[in-house]
Amino acid sequence: MTPVCPFTKASRPDDASGKKHGENQNKQQAINDNKPQQDSAISPKCPFGYDSQTFKLGPLSCVICQALLFECSKCVPCSHVYCKACISRFKDCPLCGADIEKIEDDVNLQSVVDRFIEGHARIKRSQVDADKEEREDDKKTVIYEDVSLERGAFLMQQAMRALRANNIESAKSRFSICAEDVREQLEKMGNTPELCSQLGAVLGMLGDCCRATGDASSTISYFEESVNFLMKVPKDDLEITHTLSVSLNKIGDLKYYEGDLQATRSYYFQALDVRRSAMNNRSTVPSQVIDVAVSLAKVADVDRNLGNEDTAIAGFQEAIKLLESLTVSAEEASLEQRRLSVLEFVNSQLGKK
Repeated sequence: MTPVCPFTKASRPDDASGKKHGENQNKQQAINDNKPQQDSAISPKCPFGYDSQTFKLGPLSCVICQALLFECSKCVPCSHVYCKACISRFKDCPLCGADIEKIEDDVNLQSVVDRFIEGHARIKRSQVDADKEEREDDKKTVIYEDVSLERGAFLMQQAMRALRANNIESAKSRFSICAEDVREQLEKMGNTPELCSQLGAVLGMLGDCCRATGDASSTISYFEESVNFLMKVPKDDLEITHTLSVSLNKIGDLKYYEGDLQATRSYYFQALDVRRSAMNNRSTVPSQVIDVAVSLAKVADVDRNLGNEDTAIAGFQEAIKLLESLTVSAEEASLEQRRLSVLEFVNSQLGKK
């Protein structure tokens, strides 16, 4: 299943209620036009001049990872700028080809990037007008003219770009900001399903960042907290169910590497239970059936390692039965390939003694 940004209500093949982003923007604008104007005392004009018409991120982005600059570094002598982690892999400048004699921190440009994030990318925050004394009645919500993406979705996009480019610290920094902002919203609004699902997804991504750096302890901590919040959300959303089961499986994987087979089985079985419930509710979704088969195989593998061979064989056989009875349409060739691959693997495991 393709990851979906937790801050964006994306349409799915099984969701007939998806609407165009432009329609949502128009509705949001109408809502904003009818809101009381108590937050408008401070001008919403961005100090950098950015708005929906002048949204140009080129000067603030790294051409290597395609995300906002993080630990901005300047090449000497050509002066081209990149993220520190990105340019450290090169001996020649990727833009002009000049030999890199040394790399210097560009503190000033990084400050501009950080201020841009604070003004445009973070969820709406309260600030104090700098021209007045700090008094309670002076606090206003500053809302700059929005750029082309919703605030939470925009910062998530930047984080995921950095993660795909293996700029882990940049991704971790952006995910951490998202988590901080959602936690602040939770304190104000309580554990709403939307906020819990957002925070659960972001915490899972922070777990992925820690796993990439080999920090097993922090990885487990983030995944466990992710599971805690996702458990509070109704399980009628395929994306939430998938994210929850994946987080449980990832904790199980880490426990397996630690040699704790009982804990491994517990987490794998919880993931299986989540996926079984989802399949029972939406038995016509082929991806859900394949996910259940994978979970059955994972639990069965641990059972075999624990010496419970009969239980393991029963699990493998149930997975095979599900996969062999599943019919995938010709339009879903990649899903059929996955079904066949999982079926081949489970058959090979069943043949082992």
